[in-house]
Amino acid sequence: MTPVRVLVVDDSVVIRRLVSETLGRDPRVEVVGTASNGRLALARVEQLAPDAVTMDVEMPEMNGIEAVRALRSAGHRMPIIMFSTLTERGAAATLDALSAGATDYVAKPTGGLSVTDSLQRVAEELIPKLLALTGAMTRRSTAAAHPWPEPATPATRVAAGGALPVHPVRLVVVGSSTGGPEALSRFVGGLTAPPPVPVLVVQHMPPVFTRQLAARLDRLGPATVVEAASGDPLVPGTIAIAPGDHHLVVRTRAGGFAAGLQDGPPVNFCRPSVDVLFSSAVEAVGGEIVGVVMTGMGADGRTGAGQIVAAGGTVMVQDEATSVVWGMPGAVATAGFAHRVLPLGELAGALEARLRGER
Repeated sequence: MTPVRVLVVDDSVVIRRLVSETLGRDPRVEVVGTASNGRLALARVEQLAPDAVTMDVEMPEMNGIEAVRALRSAGHRMPIIMFSTLTERGAAATLDALSAGATDYVAKPTGGLSVTDSLQRVAEELIPKLLALTGAMTRRSTAAAHPWPEPATPATRVAAGGALPVHPVRLVVVGSSTGGPEALSRFVGGLTAPPPVPVLVVQHMPPVFTRQLAARLDRLGPATVVEAASGDPLVPGTIAIAPGDHHLVVRTRAGGFAAGLQDGPPVNFCRPSVDVLFSSAVEAVGGEIVGVVMTGMGADGRTGAGQIVAAGGTVMVQDEATSVVWGMPGAVATAGFAHRVLPLGELAGALEARLRGER
């Protein structure tokens, strides 16, 4: 296996060394160069043609957002992973970078960690993303088989493209991860009217980031988008985003539904988890539900999508061509749990047609 060739860009000597040492310990990754600011990074990319770039946000001469924009304008399509701080400012800058064309992000090690712990934290966050993102590009060019095993237990399967269930819809639940912020932006912006039922979303993100994401999405379309709070009523026309580090669940109450937050253990290594949300929605409304799974690493949402299908609900997923990583939607589709496999640009319209009762 040819190692993934990575360029490390950060104005901090300590961070450059930390990331380089961490990546250098994994035989699947090779650090081919470093740069201390965005302007130098542009030159190094032209010189080294790396498979992926890790990019700091705040740097002198040219910051990370400007560098991302310049690389994309020059036609470079390699994955760019931002290094972000877990602050309001860091979250806002990271979302700006994703809008500019960055692929994903990881959090910088926080103060107080030992060098060993910092190395471990970076390895756990960064290496799987590098391998998944560069592997996604390879799969698209080679049409290699996807490595998702069959579900552990048998479940109802559906024929993609066949007739949709006849149930009315009372809830919509959405899951996304890597590439999700921009996918959600297009999805929410593609709605033509406030949805007539509550919509709940799990996007794998840490605290602070989800609040910033909700505020940005709220400006894009006809729906009201909020970060969910425990006990909030779930009402038509509103999209509730799971807050970072909390599972979002549906609670039934007189006359409708309310958001519930849980601090339980991660599911599929994630908190919030798509499976937790989907499962709770099925408990609340049975098959009167639409599940949507968009771009993301891993298989979070596959079990929950199977539960939705078994209950008689509808599942739609983003197609491979428009996904940053076809992990989550691919796992659902491969398991036979997707009624529709659609390009990102068609998901909002397909959802609205389903909500109108079209089959």
